Amino acid sequence: MVKDSVAEMIKATGAEFGSVKRLLGEAGGVAWDRLLDWLVDDYFRVVAHGLENIPAEGPAVIAVNHSGAWGLDAFVLDKVLGRALDRRVRFLAAPFVFRTPILGQHARRHGALPIGPTAGVDHLNAGGLVGVYPEGIAGLEKPFTERYRLRSFSPGFAVAAIRSGAPVVPVGIVGAEEACPKLGEVPTLARLLGVPYFPVTTPFPLPSNWTITIGEPIPAPPRPDGLAARRDAARGLSETTRSAVQELIDRELAERETLFD
Repeated sequence: MVKDSVAEMIKATGAEFGSVKRLLGEAGGVAWDRLLDWLVDDYFRVVAHGLENIPAEGPAVIAVNHSGAWGLDAFVLDKVLGRALDRRVRFLAAPFVFRTPILGQHARRHGALPIGPTAGVDHLNAGGLVGVYPEGIAGLEKPFTERYRLRSFSPGFAVAAIRSGAPVVPVGIVGAEEACPKLGEVPTLARLLGVPYFPVTTPFPLPSNWTITIGEPIPAPPRPDGLAARRDAARGLSETTRSAVQELIDRELAERETLFD
């Protein structure tokens, strides 16, 4: 009888702890959303150009450069597009994002999709928008001395675009590199936390001016027959997209008047 009572107490305590954890997660998610509003509007003073280039209907892949030590660009862009568009962009996110407190809850609430071999294809086939960062973590890991120099693009997004017939919309973000400059990294801490890498950067992001430039859609080529031909087509679309994103970044850097207001 005592044993049953103890078991019931443990069960009740566990349920209560779960409720508190969910409540804190929800509160953290709301706080994170408010912080993003402030970062976008007042701190980074984000300006977006070319929003009309994102299709109002039908599938499309949004391909974006990844920069800044903490990867804040992903959350800032999601916030900007969520406000501006009448449709949701579902971004692909690495598995560790979903395990991270607050950020994982934010990602799930905003419809993020886990990265995988066929990630996003079903959503594209259903006529949706999928956002990708083809550089992956490599875009964040590069040192500040190599800022805005794109790393290799993984062609997975191009495979998905060709399979679904979706155009690729290139996007260049300028400002994130200066907001969170990567000064180094701590591999041991990254392993302990179960994340790909842990950067050494400023304690809080610097108030750099951000510009998001959205380029014209790049049509996906017809899906060819044969595995080798499909690989070549995906590589070609991936490289074309990478060049387009780099061009957007370079143009914005050349036109940028001030780094900080």
